[in-house]
Amino acid sequence: MSTALLQVSGVSKRFGGVQALSDVGLTIPEGQIHGLIGPNGAGKTTFFNMITGLVPSDGGRFELDGQAYKPTAVHEVAKAGIARTFQNIRLFADMSVLDNVRVGRHVRTRVGWWQAVLRTPAFVREEHQITRDARALLAFVGLEHKAQHPARTLSYGDQRRLEIARALATEPRLLALDEPAAGMNATEKLQLRELIERIRAQGRAVLLIEHDVKLVMGLCDHVTVLDQGRLIASGSPAQVQRDPAVIAAYLGTAHQPTAA
Repeated sequence: MSTALLQVSGVSKRFGGVQALSDVGLTIPEGQIHGLIGPNGAGKTTFFNMITGLVPSDGGRFELDGQAYKPTAVHEVAKAGIARTFQNIRLFADMSVLDNVRVGRHVRTRVGWWQAVLRTPAFVREEHQITRDARALLAFVGLEHKAQHPARTLSYGDQRRLEIARALATEPRLLALDEPAAGMNATEKLQLRELIERIRAQGRAVLLIEHDVKLVMGLCDHVTVLDQGRLIASGSPAQVQRDPAVIAAYLGTAHQPTAA
């Protein structure tokens, strides 16, 4: 793999009397699919939310491209090159599929608000480019034929793919996916896997929280495992599947390694 894109070390978080995370870290190189797994309550979502600016950390260090990075505001995180999806789909249900993606693209706009009010030529040109970019992303995820449909009319799997397209519209270097396969059938999961692999082929890194162990082990280059707020294992899928601490805490004593 290439150089480290995101490095997190010594991260901790307490909610009242609950220690949600304690001295957790990981490193994600460019172009890597990195899985983050663990049983319910392990701290995965808390860690995920800290990286993406939704929850402040109590301590630790964040580095992006070797520079100190403080994920304190969601829009700044997006500008820095990190985009995310949510476990519970958060689309603009009554807006068109195309406009949902256009919304994500606006984080990269260059014209000012006054140009938008006056609808200057620069604003019009940029809006046309945003629409072209959004259509290209819909083609990438296989939804170009539904561009004018309201987002609420899409199937569950298509809504997941639309949310990914909207995240990609921000031009992320790291795409963070929070349980994207939740609720999907086998066919939809296969399509999701192929889409994530194509995203990696573009040179982007992917951080994946997912309970589908077979999907994680067959897709990820590296897997980090949390349990009760602590890091208990980190390595290749094969290494993690054979780790006694992981087997005891998450995979189960009868688990057999899953082939890629």
